[in-house]
Amino acid sequence: MALRILMSGCNGRMGQVIAQLAADSQDMQIVAGYDQNQTVNQSFPVFARATDCTVDFDVIIDFSNPTALPSLFELIRQVKKPAVICTTGLDATLKAELDLLSSSSAIFVSANMSLGVNILISLAQKAASILYPDFDIEIIEAHHKLKVDAPSGTALMIADAINETLDHQLEYVYDRSQVRQKRDGNELGIHAVRGGTIVGEHTVLFAGGEETISIHHSAQSRFVFARGAVAAARFVHDKPAGRYNMQDLIR
Repeated sequence: MALRILMSGCNGRMGQVIAQLAADSQDMQIVAGYDQNQTVNQSFPVFARATDCTVDFDVIIDFSNPTALPSLFELIRQVKKPAVICTTGLDATLKAELDLLSSSSAIFVSANMSLGVNILISLAQKAASILYPDFDIEIIEAHHKLKVDAPSGTALMIADAINETLDHQLEYVYDRSQVRQKRDGNELGIHAVRGGTIVGEHTVLFAGGEETISIHHSAQSRFVFARGAVAAARFVHDKPAGRYNMQDLIR
C-alpha cells in the first residue's frame, strides 16, 4: 500500500518538487495539501487551514513557513500522526511546541534534508575538535534572493553542531561592521549572501597560521532536499513518538 502524504506548503517551490517526486513514485502519493496560498491548482485537495483537512493520511511533510505552523501543529495534536518538519526560521515558541508534539507523535526535524550537508556537518565537527583553538572558524552561506530568513537554518545547524563539539565555547557573530576591534578567539562568524537563483551553498572555513581549510557543500537543485524529505517520511511513518533527525536516518 502506498504511503499517503499530507504535503504542508504544497504550493511552494519545494512542495511542488516533492509532488513531482511522489507522482513518479510507486510507493507513495500525496493525498492532500495544506497551503495558505490557494492560487495553484493541484491534483489533490488543498486546504487553507491544516485543521480543515478531511482526508486520511499516514505522514506529513512540511516545507512551509513559520506562520503556517500553528494550524499544522494543531492538526498533529488532533490526529497524532508522524511529521517531517523542514521549515526554517522557527522562534523559541514554535521549537518548544515541537518538543511537546514529540511526546505523542514521531516528529522528524531538520533544517536541511540533504545527505551531503549532514556529511559536511560530521566532517566539520571532526575538524573543529582537532583544529580549535589554533584555527578560527567561519561559516558562509549563500541562497537565492527570495529567501527570507538569514542566516539560513542550515548555517545555524552547522554552527550548533560545531559549538556542541567544542562544549559551547563559541560566540556567534553575525555582523562586524559596527565594531572596530580584533576578532576574538572564541568567535564563530556566520555570514549570509543573497542573490539570483542560488539553491544553497554552505562553506565552513578553518583559518589558521599560514593555512586554511574549507569544507564546502553546493546543492545543484531542490530535488536534493526533496529526496531527503521523502526518505525521512518513509523512515519516520512507523516510528514511535519522539524526536528524530537526519543523523537517525543516516544511522
